Amino acid sequence: MKISEQGINLIKHFESCKLIAYKCEAGVKTIGFGHTENVDNGMVISEANAIRLLKDDLKRFEAQIDKLALSINQNQYDALVSFTFNLGIGNLQSSTLLKKIKENPDNLEIAGEFIKWINAGGEKLRGLLLRRLTEAVLYFS
Repeated sequence: MKISEQGINLIKHFESCKLIAYKCEAGVKTIGFGHTENVDNGMVISEANAIRLLKDDLKRFEAQIDKLALSINQNQYDALVSFTFNLGIGNLQSSTLLKKIKENPDNLEIAGEFIKWINAGGEKLRGLLLRRLTEAVLYFS
């Protein structure tokens, strides 16, 4: 599968586009739409480069979700790519969220599992809560 425009737009909304390198709330050097590889202090890119980096990054996350061989629909896939883009495949692989999806991808308890992932730097973040709620809504739509 590939992430849809709806999924890409969800990621763009929550990552927002920053053309000058910065440290995210978790203290990671970031640029564009949440790109974190080979980012240096003071780095500047164009919006076209930010979009290219996002699409390149998404290929890696799509491949990681594909390897899980889940029986899910496009919206569920998009929600999981967004989740993994934000938190990493290791967190998804070790989560009760993934366990419940494997058992029954339509289990309504899955929504509550998304919501558990709202902390960064030891703090509950409103932005992460909104993102997880949006991912859960997308997952079940």
